[in-house]
Amino acid sequence: MTQLSKALITEITEQLVELNARIERQLSDLTDKETGSVFPNYGEGEDESAEEVATYDTNLQLIDSLKSDLRDTKEALARIENGSYGICKYCKEPIDEQRLRARPTSSSCVACKKALTQEV
Repeated sequence: MTQLSKALITEITEQLVELNARIERQLSDLTDKETGSVFPNYGEGEDESAEEVATYDTNLQLIDSLKSDLRDTKEALARIENGSYGICKYCKEPIDEQRLRARPTSSSCVACKKALTQEV
């Protein structure tokens, strides 16, 4: 197995920490600071209500995606911490450095990911 360089691990750790902070800010921006609600309040009219529902639906989808990204980022940081970062969780082989640079949250190699998504 090829070991990732300390410089690469440091670089990716910094990227993940920055990404984690950005996602948390985005999630915070979608939440009302006073109520903790993600449902917008534009007013009492019919037009405002329709816009509120549309925005709420869009925000829920965005929040789900951001929460998934946040989970992946935290899991990648945990793998760095416990020394398993860069090893495919399926075949236990090293994940290509280019893949990790392109997608630092990757937990699987390209071959296993393709097999899982039936692209092979």
